[in-house]
Amino acid sequence: MTALVAPAGSDRTDVAILGGGLAGLTLAIQLKQRTPDLAVTVIERRAHPVREAAFKVGESTVEIGAHYFSHVLGLREHLDAEQIRKFGFRFFFSDGRDDVDRCTELGVSQLLPTPSWQLDRGRFENFLGGQARALGVAFRDGAVVRSIELDAASGHAVGFEQAGVAGTLAARWVVDASGRAALLKRKLDLAEPNDHDVNAVWWRVDGFIDPNAWSDDLPWLQRCDPPDRWRSTNHMCGPGYWFWLIPLASGAHSLGIVCDATLHPLETMNTHDKAMAWLREHQPQVARSLDAPGHALQDFQFLRHFSHGCKQVFSADRWALTGDAGLFLDPFYSPGSDFIAISNEYICDLVEKDRAGQRIAPYAAVYQQLYQSFYANTLTLYQDQYPLFGDAQVMPVKIIWDYTFYWALLAPLYFAGRLTDLGMLGRLRAEFSQAADLNIALQALLRDWGKRNTGPLVPDERMLDQYRIGWFHEMNRALSDDLDDAAFFARMQDNIARMRWLAAEVLARARRAHADIDDRGLDAMLAGDDAHRSLDAAWYADAA
Repeated sequence: MTALVAPAGSDRTDVAILGGGLAGLTLAIQLKQRTPDLAVTVIERRAHPVREAAFKVGESTVEIGAHYFSHVLGLREHLDAEQIRKFGFRFFFSDGRDDVDRCTELGVSQLLPTPSWQLDRGRFENFLGGQARALGVAFRDGAVVRSIELDAASGHAVGFEQAGVAGTLAARWVVDASGRAALLKRKLDLAEPNDHDVNAVWWRVDGFIDPNAWSDDLPWLQRCDPPDRWRSTNHMCGPGYWFWLIPLASGAHSLGIVCDATLHPLETMNTHDKAMAWLREHQPQVARSLDAPGHALQDFQFLRHFSHGCKQVFSADRWALTGDAGLFLDPFYSPGSDFIAISNEYICDLVEKDRAGQRIAPYAAVYQQLYQSFYANTLTLYQDQYPLFGDAQVMPVKIIWDYTFYWALLAPLYFAGRLTDLGMLGRLRAEFSQAADLNIALQALLRDWGKRNTGPLVPDERMLDQYRIGWFHEMNRALSDDLDDAAFFARMQDNIARMRWLAAEVLARARRAHADIDDRGLDAMLAGDDAHRSLDAAWYADAA
């Protein structure tokens, strides 16, 4: 494959995007699809094409990000033909265990209706670069940003260097999509730390790791139809950590350890040899698979305290940040591409309104507030929760709750194209506030429940099959429903009612385990709710 030559382009552009990775290239494509005569320039430091497989992490998508790539950007054909259809999330509570087939497994036995994919980031970003150029984006790869001068009155200027030649690009808009280089964040002192203290190490190997090879037990092998556990984002869970396995379409497997910094110090795993020694202790079955022939190491990297916020990502002065250049939460539940989709939608809307001569300051302020609230509410799913990750009693309940919270609020809002529908968002203010309060109380309850489980918890050999939970399956399917305003508002109210029911069931289950557990204010929040079919009946009916 030969390198593509960037178009000569102009020294002026409507939108200068600093960074041509996942966030920057998808934004460029979305802008050009919505406004074909808009001049868009992307400045990317890596030369294209990039290497497949061992390139970047962030390979697992979930519903919002997958919908963004497949439907909003119209890339479904590439995803189906050149990437791997994901077999959902899968969780094994297997710390220190050789017999993974005897551990509690949480996942789906069949594909849920709304699709997602595992992304080979190198392959995908090469494809995105070609798509951007085909749409007329000036994609300057192999170029380095040297300076940024912001001037809302007379226009911004970006100094860059490409192939040893210096240039200056005048731009009405500047968008930072530079990832952790965070060019605008550093320039404008926008960094905002959070208290989610987690580290990660990751690497890629040749070949696929197939969990079905870990057992010859026929009932265990036949739990899934098709028996493609390897296509899942597999999470091997233990106290204070999880380990991921993600297959890549180029024939490699992505692997990573993510852990609470106090429970599993980075220094115990920050080389490949140390990481493998750590795996042999905590996930010996995985370690044996990796030690087998055919899994040569492709790369190895680590990152300390990767979670971070940002004081501001959208400005009425016509600058913005998207992707990791702005904020990043945690790879558990794979929200990275979701937040790219959301921020890119807001940026596109601001650019369009500005181009139409509208005053964008009120919209920039509202979108900033909304985006920060999405970040803050999602952060509660992770912060101080890693000690629970090895608890085969509490963690499956938490995962069902966290999914429900996601599918009840943010996902339907995005699928319906209503992120910028301020009228509907105003009508839903009380519902969103109620849901946020429920979630905060539930996360505290789950922490308390986990802390009280002081005795050894022996995995119970069951597969907790999310596909068989009828209402859960239906929430996933319903994301694609086309609803008018009245029906959408009613759906969101129904989703909040589902959350209230589930919160009551989780509280009841926690009290069965610990009668004196603090309700964290849930009794008052849920006063007056009718009784419903129990979570146990919906979930554990076939457990025996």
